[in-house]
Amino acid sequence: MDTMPALPVDALCRVALDSLAREWPYRPDVFLQSEHDFMLPRARHPLFHTSYDWHSCVHMHWSLLRLLRLHGAQLAPAQADAITARFDGAFTADAVATEALLFDRPGYRSFERPYGWGWLLELQAELHRLAADASLPAGLQARCRCWRDTLEPLALRIAQALVDLLPRLGHPVRSGTHSNTAFACVLALDHARTSAHPALQRAIGEAAHRWFGHDRNYPSDYEPGGEDFLSAGLVEALLMYRLLDGRDFTDWWGRFSPPAGALGRWLLPVPVADAADARIVHLHGLNLSRAWCWQALLPGLPGELAGPVVRAIDVHRQASLAAALGGDYVATHWLASFVLLAEGRDRP
Repeated sequence: MDTMPALPVDALCRVALDSLAREWPYRPDVFLQSEHDFMLPRARHPLFHTSYDWHSCVHMHWSLLRLLRLHGAQLAPAQADAITARFDGAFTADAVATEALLFDRPGYRSFERPYGWGWLLELQAELHRLAADASLPAGLQARCRCWRDTLEPLALRIAQALVDLLPRLGHPVRSGTHSNTAFACVLALDHARTSAHPALQRAIGEAAHRWFGHDRNYPSDYEPGGEDFLSAGLVEALLMYRLLDGRDFTDWWGRFSPPAGALGRWLLPVPVADAADARIVHLHGLNLSRAWCWQALLPGLPGELAGPVVRAIDVHRQASLAAALGGDYVATHWLASFVLLAEGRDRP
């Protein structure tokens, strides 16, 4: 039985707001052609220059929207006001235009590809959901439409870049970190369906079937790597689950599934030896992302896996929830997003 305590909405909101207000430390991803390319993060990224790095800034904004949509009634009025003030102040046409123009600069064709791309598209998907949510107060719904429309040029640019990339990408990246292809495609697929982007949906489907359609006996005993925050096998399975009908997924899982002993490695949380190390702490994200994958996959799995998987979801969440709420900034600047993924209440 899933015994995860009630989601600590207040604490998650505080962590996300604090992270998004914090400009330093910041880890830039820059390509310098000359000394004239040096500039402060705020100048290079007027929208996404906080929360340690670009992609974390993107998905901590997503975290606030997720809290607003799924847990708005539990937020204190001051927190809800802080969220709307954050988006009102940050989401301007000029800021988005500057972010979009970066992708035209020499050396930036692959900037934040694919992890940041996936999260940007997921952020826009969440804005689409909020903008269409008739249960929101009319004033808030109108603001969400404004934020969505403001971000749309950047979302369209990244969606098109992914449509152009996927046919050229002959092989998936099966890592457990930012370069993982399947994870970005799960997020981008959610955007394609939420925002009615058939070209992106088609490109993801064709690429995923080409990359993963014939996988057999996935070697889960090779996971995890020491700095993973994703299970390459489970996010691949989640992408295929989102693309295949029930019976087709059952057949695919039957071929893909690791042997019972090896699959057991995905059912036990991974200990984190040093949560103050910026890379070892990734393993807390691995625990939470495994819980997210298992929760989403559960309806499509064989019946005999139901009990072990439900227990695995619970113990993985329990193992790493606290790390998202306190401790070193190398953890708290991003883990709240993975707690919200692991909640499993709604897509992605």
